[in-house]
Order: sequence, then structure tokens, then C-alpha cells
Amino acid sequence: MKELVRCRPCGFVMEADKLGDFCPACGMPRKVFEPYRERVSPNRLRLLNLDLHPIAIHLSQSLVISIPMLVIITKLLPDFQTEVLKSVLVFAVTLFPFTLLLAIITGIADGLTRFKSLATQLLRVKIIFSLIILTLSVTIFFIASHEEFYILTLVLSILSLAAGIRLGLWGKKLINVILPGTFPQKKVSKNTKGEIQQEGAL
Repeated sequence: MKELVRCRPCGFVMEADKLGDFCPACGMPRKVFEPYRERVSPNRLRLLNLDLHPIAIHLSQSLVISIPMLVIITKLLPDFQTEVLKSVLVFAVTLFPFTLLLAIITGIADGLTRFKSLATQLLRVKIIFSLIILTLSVTIFFIASHEEFYILTLVLSILSLAAGIRLGLWGKKLINVILPGTFPQKKVSKNTKGEIQQEGAL
């Protein structure tokens, strides 16, 4: 297994033989790097490195932003490419629940792989909000094609967008969470009194 190092200021991990004079993430000099030992199993790492959940999230995010915009543009500019805009809106509304379902499934797999549990407070809240957005998306799917439900479609899509933003902010807090079994290798030294001190940990 290749030797790994970690940037103390920003937490960026990379292979030691690829480290240049500066951290590629934050630009700090190489002297701030410390040895890093990966204790997560290769199978878990392989699955996490596929980034299935972030990819699925980005698909659904593009639609949750597009749908209210398309509804507004269609109504504000009724003579501008009406049929094209309606077709794109129908396509987005149809695809939206499926991308959310994919995001939920990959999110559950990611949570179980990353944290070995879905029972933590933050993960439970994320699952609840994901199910709320999924319910909203299915409702939009059934009503968006009806002209008389324009206002309702707009309101539901904006609620979906707001919930999606909230989910994204919670997800951001989990980005730098150290995985169970993952830890930086600590250097051990002795002070002048012969007591052991641990260095290199933030």
C-alpha cells in the first residue's frame, strides 16, 4: 500500500510520492504535511471512491433548480418557444422523482458504508427531508401538466428547492467528517521530562 500524507491545515490526503512543494488543495508548504494511515477497509474505500451519491445528488439538484425556473419562464413569456419550454418542463418533472430515488438509495448505501449506521441524528433528518422532497416531486409529476395547477406546481417546486438547499447545507457539514476507523498517524515524542507527547493531530 502506498504511503499517504495529510495536510494538517486543510485535511487533504494524498500519496506521499506525488506531493510537490505545496498542498494542491490549500497551497500551504509541504512541511505542514504529516504521515497518514488509512484504516478503512479496501472494499469500503472502493465503494466510497465511486462517488455514486454525490453524482446522484447533482442530477437531482439540477432538476430541483430548473423546474421552478421553467414554470416561471413559461408563464412570464407565453410566446417564447412555448412548446419547447413545456416539453423541457415535462421532461424535467418526469425525471425528477427518479433522480431523487437514486439519490436516496445511493445516500443510504453511502451512509452505511461511511458511518456504518443511519441512526445518527443528522442522517435521520436527511432521510426524512429526502422523503419529503420525493413526495413533493411525485405530486408535481401528477399535476404539472395541468394548466389550472400552475400556482400549486410553482409552490411545490419552490418548497422542493428550499428543502434541497437545506439538505445540501447538512451534507456540507458531513464532508470533513473522519470516517470510523480512519485517523491520522500521530507522531510520538518525549518532552524534556521524559513524558510522551502526541504530535501532528488537529
